Formats: sequence, structure tokens, C-alpha cells
Amino acid sequence: MAVTDEAIEKIKGMIVSGALRPGDRLPKESELAAELGLSRNSLREAVRALSLIRILDVRQGDGTYVTSLDPQLLLEALSFVVDFHRDDTVLEFLAVRRILEPAATAMAATRISESELDVLSAQLDALGAAPSVEELVAADLEFHRGIVQSSGNSVLCSLLDGLSGPTTRARVWRGLTQEDAVSRTLHEHRAILSALRDRDAEAARSWATVHIASVEQWLRSSL
Repeated sequence: MAVTDEAIEKIKGMIVSGALRPGDRLPKESELAAELGLSRNSLREAVRALSLIRILDVRQGDGTYVTSLDPQLLLEALSFVVDFHRDDTVLEFLAVRRILEPAATAMAATRISESELDVLSAQLDALGAAPSVEELVAADLEFHRGIVQSSGNSVLCSLLDGLSGPTTRARVWRGLTQEDAVSRTLHEHRAILSALRDRDAEAARSWATVHIASVEQWLRSSL
């Protein structure tokens, strides 16, 4: 194992074991290196690597701290990696979204509040019957984000937020080239919202699946 990898594993072990908790300040570099049996250089490289993925927060002149380890913070690294996707992997991202998002929508059916439903409804009303493709895609992202946030699962919410980027261009492309894409999307959004208002988790799951699968099916036939 490379010395930097070993250093990373040792710091990870301290965090996982609870020796270092969210918000804790790490001991001084010389002290921590001696405690872990590491060179200061390998420790420094490990800290740099862990700060890139938001495990550690290096504050100049103050010290190094364990971050909050909040899922949304940690999964920002996923969003960064996802941005490097190739066009030929968009279908794979859609397939993952088709697995996760209907489950989140079903979870939201029993948790979403009436006021949150009213916000979603107002967003749809504000779009009107014939929004531009760009307006529709932006609203689509907000619509699904609002539902997933109501699922009560912050990890699922962060995962789906990170996966939404690669599919945005595909949705715009579909809106520009498929004749009934706008009206179909609006209809499916209304159906999802209706199922949520009825607290019908399975109907919400089914409509979310249909909604995502229709984009996936169109893209597959267009490639």
C-alpha cells in the first residue's frame, strides 16, 4: 500500500471509530504523524486528498477539522465526477435515475406536506400550457428536486441531485425534437402530483417510472 493511501486509511479509521468526530480539530501535524506512525509528508498528502472530497476542512492559520460529514457535502464529489461523463453513458445515468427516483417519489407520498404540494402545483400553474423547452427542463429539475427532498432521505436526495446533470441536455434535445414532449411532460407531472395528493405511493412510483422511462426510451431510439 502506498504511504499516502496508508495515511488516508489511518485517518479514516480514526473518524469511523469515533476518535475523530464531525467538527473535531485534528491534532497538530507533528503529533498526529507520530501517533499514526507516519511521515509528515505522507500525512500532509492524505489531508490534502481528504479535503478534496470534503472529509476534512483545512483552515489556513487555524488548523484542520473534520467536516460535518453531511451526505450532501460528501456527495458533491460525485457531482464533480459525474460532470466528466461521456455522451454514450447518458442512458446509464437515466437507468440509475429510473431505479432511484420512483422509490424516492413513493417515499414522498407519505411524507410530503400540503404546503409543499401547493408549491409544486403553483410551479406547474406558472409554467402555463406552452412553456419553452428551456423553461420546462428547468422546472422539471425543480419539480423532481422538491419531491425527492420530501422523501426524508438526504442521501437519496444528494445522489439524485448529482445524477441530474448528465440527463439535462438529453431532456432539452427531446423537447426540441419530439413533437409532444412538452405536453406529455406536463401531463406526467400533473399525474405524479395527483398521486402524491392522494397519498398513493404506488401510483406515484408508477407515474415517476413512466415519466423517466419515456425520456430513456426516446433517447435509446434516437441514438
